[in-house]
Amino acid sequence: MTSSGSTVLDFTPAPGAAPFPRMVLAQAGAEVRAMLRNGEQLLLTLIIPVLLLVGFSVAPLIDVGGRRVDFLVPGVLALAVMSTAFTGQAIATGFERRYGVLKRLGATPLSRAGLMLAKTAAVVAVEVIQAIVIVGVGLALGWRPHGSFLSAALLVVLGTAAFSGLGLLMAGTLRAEATLAGANLVYLVLLGAGGVVFPLSKFPEGVRPVLEALPISALTGGLRSVLAEGAALPLGPPAVLAAWAVLSLGLVSRTFRWE
Repeated sequence: MTSSGSTVLDFTPAPGAAPFPRMVLAQAGAEVRAMLRNGEQLLLTLIIPVLLLVGFSVAPLIDVGGRRVDFLVPGVLALAVMSTAFTGQAIATGFERRYGVLKRLGATPLSRAGLMLAKTAAVVAVEVIQAIVIVGVGLALGWRPHGSFLSAALLVVLGTAAFSGLGLLMAGTLRAEATLAGANLVYLVLLGAGGVVFPLSKFPEGVRPVLEALPISALTGGLRSVLAEGAALPLGPPAVLAAWAVLSLGLVSRTFRWE
């Protein structure tokens, strides 16, 4: 108070970290913007899945035993999840580790746990964008979904956890160049052998059990059962995805190197 009774405002700085949720959201927003501005990331996350969906739906390149678009949309949705949660995240995180970005961010008030939470939130946000675009293109091509979207969402969540674990496992243990080559190679192999655009029934019977145990096959098969066939949530695909998630994330917690 002054002598005249007026109030004196105190402008003394009060430094301190922002609330944890705000820091996580800010970092997640930065991660999403970085993904969408990166040409290679955009190619993996949106352009390639949409081109595959349109190309294989319009051109009679494969015999799927029914309407091609009904077969392809669930597979392309699964591919989109893999491209973001596994391939894109592995490459980006691998180079962030190489250039010391992870080490610096981990030393900020955000903390390493907050950084991983922000990365997870960014992956989910990009997957929502992918789903909107792919479903929109599928509807334009004549696709009509069946079954429970809640069951489909559960499969996507489990698939995201499984692929994120595998991507972080690769990024946290290999050199950045090896992660780049390995992630792209795995993407191409799983695209061809995971039931995305080619039915697993086209492969020799001896290798089908192995292919069906892959996370991309489980996610593709589960989404196809729910969205294309209108079936109840099958037990096999969620179990396979949960097993991959537990195994990969458990290994990440033990082996991930921040620098």
